[in-house]
Amino acid sequence: MALPLLKNGMFNRLQEDILALQGFRAPAGARKVDFRLGVMDASFPHHTFPTGAVHEFISSDAESAAATTGFMAALLGKLMGEYGICLWIGIRPIVFAAALKAFGVEPHRVIFIDLSKEKDVIWAVEEALKCESLAAVVGELREITFTESRRLQLAVEQSRVTGFLHRCNPRAVNTLACVSRWQVTPMASQLEVGMPGVGHPCWRVQLQKIRNGEPGEWDMQWVSGQFEYLPKEVAETPPAYFRQTG
Repeated sequence: MALPLLKNGMFNRLQEDILALQGFRAPAGARKVDFRLGVMDASFPHHTFPTGAVHEFISSDAESAAATTGFMAALLGKLMGEYGICLWIGIRPIVFAAALKAFGVEPHRVIFIDLSKEKDVIWAVEEALKCESLAAVVGELREITFTESRRLQLAVEQSRVTGFLHRCNPRAVNTLACVSRWQVTPMASQLEVGMPGVGHPCWRVQLQKIRNGEPGEWDMQWVSGQFEYLPKEVAETPPAYFRQTG
């Protein structure tokens, strides 16, 4: 029985139907986004970063929060393209808007909304995710319940807007309805010996969970508007300014 199913493509169609019911749809009609994530794509359903879904990012300290913001901004740059608009909602904004340009995001196309209560942030994110005219919505918050996250996921399944929830130092990492959970930590940049300055942004990116996909961990850097992977031997080598020279 299995062979005829494979031959006529029924198995693939069933798999596509199941993914669609779970919030994953293959891009159709709209612009297909190429994030150029390389080997990471193998971890995702459809082998592409899920758009039209809500992603959760966890940060435990200020350094990790900055690294996470950089990684999210790099994804946003690809997602927004030349004309997309993003809403960035939080209580105390931690992003320096002008720095977004280094990640391919034009600051004037990001609307920052600063609210006083976390409940207001969750409400504003939900309403923003219903707006089909937006490319993405970023919500900075600490706590969110499963029920609240479920409402966000239902919103994006209708609008196909992509949502990022950045949870900075939450009391508990609870189960949410988001399709993925990420943790990004900073890594020391690699500099050429004798060269001053700051190197490219480097991150250890952990995909801790992904619905219908495979979790993984990668050491990456952002170079000339693209993601690049660091070989294991490079990632484990101290940066140039820590090494002794003859």
